Amino acid sequence: MNLHKIFKILAIILSVIGAAFALVIIAASDEDTAKSMSGNMLIVAYVILAIVLVLVLIYVIKGLFSGDIKKTLMSVGAFVAIILISYILSSGTDLDLTPFNSKGLGITEAVSKNVGAGLIAFYILGFLAIASMIFSGFKKISK
Repeated sequence: MNLHKIFKILAIILSVIGAAFALVIIAASDEDTAKSMSGNMLIVAYVILAIVLVLVLIYVIKGLFSGDIKKTLMSVGAFVAIILISYILSSGTDLDLTPFNSKGLGITEAVSKNVGAGLIAFYILGFLAIASMIFSGFKKISK
């Protein structure tokens, strides 16, 4: 049996278990039964999430070492550079934090700086994605 068939059978089994839990929750007249079954359904969801995360990590690491490691490290370095640049550009003092803290959210200048850095990184990466699509389109047209 190859790996694809094993995962297909595992996915079918987990789907049947999840569907059974869902039907029991829908059919349950007692609230305690529905709560306990929804807890069981969450356990199935966590198991599926763990399986998916492990498989993604395995295949990402396998792909890292089977491809050109120099290009991969350059890409990771460029991403880290964008994150550092966005963190440096973020000020963290762009707004008055008292309305947030009066509601008990506990927003500090450090949290505000991290959010600002995330937004700036998103803008930079979005611009680079759009620019690369336009560049590849022009390159394809010019051939």
